[in-house]
Amino acid sequence: MVVRRALPTPPRVRAAASLFAAEAAEQGVTPGRRMLYVGTEPAGERVAAALRLPPGADVLARRKLLLADDVPVRIATSFFRLDLFGGTPLAEPGFVRPSLQAGIAALGHRFGHAEEELLARPPAAAEADTLRLEPGEWVVEIVRAAYGGDGAPVHVLETICAATRHVFTIAQVTGADEF
Repeated sequence: MVVRRALPTPPRVRAAASLFAAEAAEQGVTPGRRMLYVGTEPAGERVAAALRLPPGADVLARRKLLLADDVPVRIATSFFRLDLFGGTPLAEPGFVRPSLQAGIAALGHRFGHAEEELLARPPAAAEADTLRLEPGEWVVEIVRAAYGGDGAPVHVLETICAATRHVFTIAQVTGADEF
């Protein structure tokens, strides 16, 4: 099973209720998802930096497993500052309806820009178990930090992708290409 992940995410996909479901549908793959965790946890170094918090500060985490034709391909965790999102509908268990993006917007946050970083690395033991990786398989970690129009951090998405199950398509912004 190999799925594609476009970087940056095309607007037609970003506007969908489920980014992964929209991507999967375009590829002829049956998507699945399972919520793994909703609650507070200490922020790792990359997430804390993106949210402009000290490492280890408590953040709201929403972690789900994404499947393609019943094969686990990604672990996606959304992180939010507790001072902005604690006690809101985003802190409740289960999936946010109609979408996480709509839930963020309903709280008054508007998208300004995002930055994405990719890192290839060996998986942590829990990641290897959850993604059912064979020994020696690696993951690609994508950290996408989204900021409001005022530049304030709003949402960090950490996606752990089974490297052997992904192709990453990276596109330049139209009109900004140089040779």
